[in-house]
Amino acid sequence: MNFLIFFLAALVPTFTGFIWYGPLFGNAWMKELGFTKESLEGGNMFVILGLCYVFSLFIAVFLMPATIHQMGVYSTLAGEPGFATETGDAFAYFQEFLANYGDRFRTFKHGAFHGTLSGIFLALPLLAINALFERKSFKYVAIHAGYWIVTLAIMGGIICQFGM
Repeated sequence: MNFLIFFLAALVPTFTGFIWYGPLFGNAWMKELGFTKESLEGGNMFVILGLCYVFSLFIAVFLMPATIHQMGVYSTLAGEPGFATETGDAFAYFQEFLANYGDRFRTFKHGAFHGTLSGIFLALPLLAINALFERKSFKYVAIHAGYWIVTLAIMGGIICQFGM
């Protein structure tokens, strides 16, 4: 497992957000929330970006089994005797499985597909449900859901291509 790829993929939301909530949709986003550039000043950006990075790491870890099909086999076998110590029959089977099928569906494109699906079928409904209760507009949901769909697609692509 390439743990460094989690740390790289966790940077994606910050970079995507800089563009999405800046030149692309920054004015529309601020208008929807009643923000001005002045009202956004003064926050502790070190804390904000630091916590966003930690939460982005959580997302990257979630995307690994969502984008890499071989993780399903791993999770099925992980509790078998000897697997954790790399001595059991299940571990030998997993090694053989990876040797034969470890490269299947391991492309950026495939990961981006699953990241997009995660955005549409997980992030969008979560955002929309909150927005309904908060009485937010469709535009608000579209801006945020669009951001997460694009962000999760890029993160999923990176993780699928390089994550294992």
